[in-house]
This record gives sequence, C-alpha cells and structure tokens, in this order.
Amino acid sequence: MPLKKSQKSLKKWTKQKWRTPSGKPSLKTGEVYAPEKKIKRLKKTSSGRSKLAAATRKKRAATKAGKQHASHGLHKKKRGKKK
Repeated sequence: MPLKKSQKSLKKWTKQKWRTPSGKPSLKTGEVYAPEKKIKRLKKTSSGRSKLAAATRKKRAATKAGKQHASHGLHKKKRGKKK
C-alpha cells in the first residue's frame, strides 16, 4: 500500500538530522532546532546568520515566557507558483 502525502512528508522529516546552530543542546543554549542542511545554508550568508540570530532571540523570549513552542519563521513551508 503506497504512503499518503502526509506520511511521506513525516518519513522525510524523521530522516533529517536536526540540531542547533552551535551543536549544543537547546536546553542549555536556547537556540532553535533546524535541519543540519538548513543551518549550514543559513550560516553561509550574513542575512542567513541574522535570520538564525533573530530566530534564537524569539525562541529564548518564548521559553522565558513559559511557552514550549516559538513561532520564529525558520520552518515555514515552501510556496509553489500559483497556476
């Protein structure tokens, strides 16, 4: 039986190596978790580094406010062209 679209997405998501930009646990640093490839790509440019820094600031503020999840914008879905 073939997998549904959502099941394929979850399977792909679980195969990715997720980490923080520093490689240290988020509990100690307060940094965001993201796929390793995305972190490497963002670290290459100054605008990418500023996006990571902004996401980390938002995550730290949300954690300080007692929230488990922070809306920092790094995990937005890609949008395709409208037809």
